[in-house]
Amino acid sequence: MTDDAEREPIRVLVVEDDPVAADAHVMYVGRVPGFVAVGKAHTGAEARRALERMPVDLLLLDLHLPDVHGLQLARSLRAAGHHADVIAVTSARDLAVVREGVSLGVVQYVLKPFTFATLRDRLVRYAEFHAAVGEAGGQDEVDRALAVLRAPSPAALPKGLSGPTLERVTGALRTADEGLTAAGVAEAVGISRITARRYLEHLVDTGRAARRPLYGQVGRPELVYRWVPGDAPVR
Repeated sequence: MTDDAEREPIRVLVVEDDPVAADAHVMYVGRVPGFVAVGKAHTGAEARRALERMPVDLLLLDLHLPDVHGLQLARSLRAAGHHADVIAVTSARDLAVVREGVSLGVVQYVLKPFTFATLRDRLVRYAEFHAAVGEAGGQDEVDRALAVLRAPSPAALPKGLSGPTLERVTGALRTADEGLTAAGVAEAVGISRITARRYLEHLVDTGRAARRPLYGQVGRPELVYRWVPGDAPVR
């Protein structure tokens, strides 16, 4: 058996059309031992060109690219003889589609928006699968290799929070360069200020947002929330 320290790092190509998100995902991959981000692509065409230039073991693939759906890209790569596995970056409405992608090499999915801890869990499980498949000598070993990919359900959101609303709050915050107050998020998303505050505090707790007081008004200062770039520490 090969010692972990002697294994070659798993080479990851990040395919994501949002430049900020792509940079964050590259940084996330680099923080997981045993993985190296060998490049990033913002379109399906760029991904194809990257795969022609260099060996890639794993695609961290956003399904909504400007020029092609991610599963269509995976299908064309398989037809062209590329055998990299795929971790699909998706939203809740895509899950049925992702389940159909097993034959295309989709071994895991990550639900947007996600934190470093979530991606790290998927990558660690993939590394165990990758190592086990390489050493499998029979059906039992193959079954065990597949079992490591059966991650438990994603960590539940705090009671009262929903994934779709969290995605909308995240989207509003990411597009506000100067940040937003809870009232601003409430107006942008169509929820109450108290509800918006709960989602914003959740993003702060998970390291995806920061808050600061806004002075200049009578009484308690209002809090302004700002999206934290991908190089921020994860809590």
